[in-house]
Amino acid sequence: MSGRVVHFEIPYDDGDRARRFYGETFGWQLQEMPGMEYTLVMSGPSSDTGPSEAGFINGGMLAREESAAPGPVVVIDVDSIDAKLIKVEEAGGSVLVPKQPVGAMGFTAYVKDPEGNVVGLWETAAST
Repeated sequence: MSGRVVHFEIPYDDGDRARRFYGETFGWQLQEMPGMEYTLVMSGPSSDTGPSEAGFINGGMLAREESAAPGPVVVIDVDSIDAKLIKVEEAGGSVLVPKQPVGAMGFTAYVKDPEGNVVGLWETAAST
């Protein structure tokens, strides 16, 4: 279903400090991605395909200089990033990071709304 918040990203200045804080404070499971400055965050019970219990979304943490925004970002599921980027601009928003692939999983883009907030977009890759 399009339009759901499906992911979040939290930027950090010190990855070890951020992982320690969120892991200890909220009990989140954190998995550093080898070769990347990115940490997967499981905010609740999860399986290989994502949260396994209603009410949870997973996310990630990354270096602030790699983030599309200086603060946390919510990511919204869309059917087509290309179509949604057109609608964003028609509605007074702007594209910060154009559509880009995320492995074989799908595509992401980042936009700024008319209020100056950064929002991520996610399009799941078509099944083959």
